[in-house]
Amino acid sequence: MNTTPFPSGLSEDAVVITRVADRQWHALDDDLVVGRGHAQHRPDGRLFVSIDAWHDTAFDRLAAAMSAHLPAPLHTVVDEADVELTAAWRRAGFRVRRREWEYVVPTDTQFTGLDAALPPRGVTIVPAGQADESLLRAVDRAIRDEVEAAVGWQSMPAEVIPRSEGDTIVDPSKYAVAATPDRYLGLIRVVTAIRPRIGLIAVLADERRRGIARALLAHALETLHHSGFPEAWTEVQESNRAGSALFEGIGARPMSSNLELVR
Repeated sequence: MNTTPFPSGLSEDAVVITRVADRQWHALDDDLVVGRGHAQHRPDGRLFVSIDAWHDTAFDRLAAAMSAHLPAPLHTVVDEADVELTAAWRRAGFRVRRREWEYVVPTDTQFTGLDAALPPRGVTIVPAGQADESLLRAVDRAIRDEVEAAVGWQSMPAEVIPRSEGDTIVDPSKYAVAATPDRYLGLIRVVTAIRPRIGLIAVLADERRRGIARALLAHALETLHHSGFPEAWTEVQESNRAGSALFEGIGARPMSSNLELVR
């Protein structure tokens, strides 16, 4: 346990920043916990930090203590509408790295126009839970290698599902795939734990512009619609114009935006 005292100004006692675990800190004011900080490595290797504090002084001192003890770069994600929190991270030396839009996606394929979105000849859609795990892992790895060789996987949405090192498929039952007889060409991952969320849709580079992504999306939305979900959610990075065009073209509505900040 590591503690760092600071003059408070909030009371006659000092605010104490306490490292209560390997990547957890508390801010104490007169023995009262007035803030908590936490750091966690995401599956892509980036180190993300979060702070929940009662007031600016506790936040600023937690941020300073965490920044002093953790290796750079540090990342965090905030709702862009939360102006005060964004300003607090900026005071701590964080700058905007990217913006990510959250879309609400209707699932009725007659409304979206995806009712006629069929896969190209020779390609079939394998429903979630029925994919061959070895072929699924192979196409996931190939897509990730293509992204890493181009824009870099760190440009993709931050994934927060814990997984063992090197294992990029946590739950194969969440993936539907586009398949030929000998390999998979693309995949879509949908999680419905709290609300339906399209976490990933991707196609091999040499198979794009054939309507595979639309066919995967049509299948996933139709499945959700038949399960009683009128809407799904997804996030698209602001610079991903193809992704935004795909979802906006089927009537998806941008509802909010998140900022990824980095120090």
